[in-house]
Amino acid sequence: MPAQRLASLVAEEQEHGKKIVFTNGCFDLLHPGHVSYLAAARALGDLLIVGVNSDASVRRLKGEKRPIMPEAARAQLLAALASVDYVTLFGEDDPYQLISLLKPDILVKGGDWNTASIVGRDLVEARGGKVYALPFVDAYSTTSIVEEILRRYA
Repeated sequence: MPAQRLASLVAEEQEHGKKIVFTNGCFDLLHPGHVSYLAAARALGDLLIVGVNSDASVRRLKGEKRPIMPEAARAQLLAALASVDYVTLFGEDDPYQLISLLKPDILVKGGDWNTASIVGRDLVEARGGKVYALPFVDAYSTTSIVEEILRRYA
């Protein structure tokens, strides 16, 4: 869903007392760790919005060989999850502008982040919101999946 349209929807839902949770990432090669993480994030509020890095953004962050899955496919897979209410793409390297636009009540990242370094923390906390770094549940990563595929088939 386009970010501007989503921002209007978020404001309307907040007026009705709903708590909006936001997280973001590349979500390249969706795996059980992602699914568990997103379910835990959703449990913190009423609606979960996932910001997905565009293909160009992923390339800048992870290198020219990534992403493996194009942005439309990554967004489609995330949107199909029961825990995810809305998905939006963003082209910047971090979601600061998107968080500023959406104004979520709760901001969540994975356990590899400490809350002090989570991008957008200042925006959410300034509005009285909460920021969480959720622990990793599974030992999955896109990098380890790619390495295993290469080991088996290269």
